[in-house]
Amino acid sequence: MVGARIYVPADQLADPDRRAASGIGERTAFRSKPQLAVDIMADMVADATMPAWCAGDEVYGRSGELRSFCEDNGIGYVLRVGRAFHADLAAGVRLRADAVVDTVLCRQDSWQIRAVPGSKGDRRYAWAWVATASPHHFLLLRKHLHSGEVAYHYCHVPPGTSVPLMTLVRVACLRWPVEDDFDFGKDHFGLDHSQVRLYTALTRHLVLTMAALAVCAVTAAQAKICAPAPILPVGADEDPPEDPGLIAFTVAEIKRLFILITRRPHTDAHHLHWTWWRRRHQARARWFHHRTRLARQATP
Repeated sequence: MVGARIYVPADQLADPDRRAASGIGERTAFRSKPQLAVDIMADMVADATMPAWCAGDEVYGRSGELRSFCEDNGIGYVLRVGRAFHADLAAGVRLRADAVVDTVLCRQDSWQIRAVPGSKGDRRYAWAWVATASPHHFLLLRKHLHSGEVAYHYCHVPPGTSVPLMTLVRVACLRWPVEDDFDFGKDHFGLDHSQVRLYTALTRHLVLTMAALAVCAVTAAQAKICAPAPILPVGADEDPPEDPGLIAFTVAEIKRLFILITRRPHTDAHHLHWTWWRRRHQARARWFHHRTRLARQATP
C-alpha cells in the first residue's frame, strides 16, 4: 500500500456540525473514490514512483477522469467495466461490451486459455482481446472455464509500447493481490479496527498500519527469494509425499515473528513449533489443491 485518502460522503461534508465533530477542516472538499485515486497517483507521478500500469474495478473503470489522467501521464491501464460499457470498434461501429462477445468472439478459437499464479495454484481462464478504433485501446475479456461468466476490461496501452495479451492478463489479475493486501491489513494489522473517530487521527492510524504492513511484506518477499522450490504433484494419481516441506514465509507469519520481539507469552520453542506446523500444514494443503486441479484438467 502506497497511499491513503479517506472517503467522506458528500452529505457529511455538507453538514457543519458533523464536520466539526469529525475534525474535518474547511479546506477538505468532497472527492469521489476515482478522484481520490487520481490524487494518490498524482503524488506518485510527482515522486517518480508511479508504476507503468494501473488496474481497478468498475468503480474506477467507468471514471473518464481517471482514465484521462492515466493517458495524459503515459500510464497503461486495465480497468474493469460493466457489460453495458460502449466501445468504438471502428468508424461508425459502437458496441456494448457484452455484444462484442456475441458478435466478434462467437467462435471458440477466439479465446485463449491463460494461467496466472495464485496462492493455491494457477488460476486458469479463457481470455480474448479486441482492438478498437484507437490503436492504443483494447477490450479485454475474461471467461470462466466452467460457468462461462464473462468479465470485461477496458485497456490503454501507452504510445510507443507494444504488449502481448499475457501482459494485459497479468495487469488485470493484479487486483487479486490488491485484495490480499486489504485482507491482510484488516485481519492482521487492524486497518479497519481503529477506535478513533477524528479525521486526522484516522489518517494517522491508516499510515501507521500501512507502514507496519509494508515492513512485513518486504521481509516476506525477501524471504521468499531464498525459499526452496515448492514440492508439487506432477500427476493426478500421485500419492502425497511423506513430508511436503514448508511454504515460504507469509506476511502473517512474519508479523507473528516480529511480535516475539516485544511479547513472549510462551517460550520461543513453542512459537517456532507452531510456525513450522502452520507452514507445513499449508504446504500439504497446497499439494492436494494442485493434485485436484490436475485431476480436474484431466477429466474430459
